Amino acid sequence: MVELKVAIVDPVGLHARPATIAVNAASKFKCDVKITYNNRTVNMKSIMGVMSLGIPTQSEITITCEGEDEEVAIHTIEEILKTQKVVA
Repeated sequence: MVELKVAIVDPVGLHARPATIAVNAASKFKCDVKITYNNRTVNMKSIMGVMSLGIPTQSEITITCEGEDEEVAIHTIEEILKTQKVVA
């Protein structure tokens, strides 16, 4: 299992457009991908799950990947969130 802790820097928080891009990327991997915010963990392959967290700006989130392609998955998701300017 690999884990990534990042702070949300987008003034709107983790909103629909970047969340959708991240969910689509996570869905391409075989490993389990989870996102945790405020002691709630959801499947990062579910847009409804991710959006239900209501992650505001300046929040810390944890993304975990567990499975055969976990290393590639965590790095890909991190790069996508940085490209979308959601995390620094």
